[in-house]
Amino acid sequence: MITDRPRAALLAASLLLTGCGGGAVATPAHEHGAATATTSTATPRTTGTPTPEITLQAAPRHLPGLGPQTWAEVPSETRQAVVVTGRGRNSPQSTVVLYERTDAGWEAGDSRPAHNALRGWTDHHRAGDLRSPIGVFTLTDAGGLLRDPGTRLPYDHGVGFTATGTGFEGEPLAGSFDYVIAINYNRKPGTSPLDWTRPLGAGRGGGIWLHVDHDGPTQGCVSIAREHMRELLSALDPDRHPVVVMGDAKSLAR
Repeated sequence: MITDRPRAALLAASLLLTGCGGGAVATPAHEHGAATATTSTATPRTTGTPTPEITLQAAPRHLPGLGPQTWAEVPSETRQAVVVTGRGRNSPQSTVVLYERTDAGWEAGDSRPAHNALRGWTDHHRAGDLRSPIGVFTLTDAGGLLRDPGTRLPYDHGVGFTATGTGFEGEPLAGSFDYVIAINYNRKPGTSPLDWTRPLGAGRGGGIWLHVDHDGPTQGCVSIAREHMRELLSALDPDRHPVVVMGDAKSLAR
């Protein structure tokens, strides 16, 4: 919990000035799944017209939409993955799906509309480039201006998450940081999202979060509707080693 409120507020202001921004070193996986499988069954025929064959879709053994390069970055111990798929390399629009790994494979939650950075995506994020980082990043810490909605992630609650001003389309930013999940790009895991440690240096940006959508592009973060942020916070479990897999669809398919 942040106790130095003036310092926290200053850090939050810095986030708005420099943008939620970043690129990362991913943990290689040691386990690869097979392609999506199907199982066909047919009801036994006794007489009359044959019963049509029924095809049951099995859960995929690896995350849909990911190519071998991206899939190799997903840690083998990961059992939860938030997949953010951008509409295009230069688009600020994307979708978010939470996948849960079971014995049968990866099961998908509902697809949610989202925003990413104004100028889209990049493999090498720099501070102020107005692009979201492409990659696989762990999720270990959360926080917000509002009280903990019931997440199992460590949660920092305080006024340091106050958002002010307007976005790129003139929309108010107030409430954007009511709930946030820190994306471990160029930050120290296990600390408040407001922590300003930048292992890759300040020039590589930072402060990349999942946060409440303000109906417009972000400076580098990914934003989804308030109710969906609450759902995500409630679902994420540190014991399942959650990650976010993010980028435009073409980049994720590499």
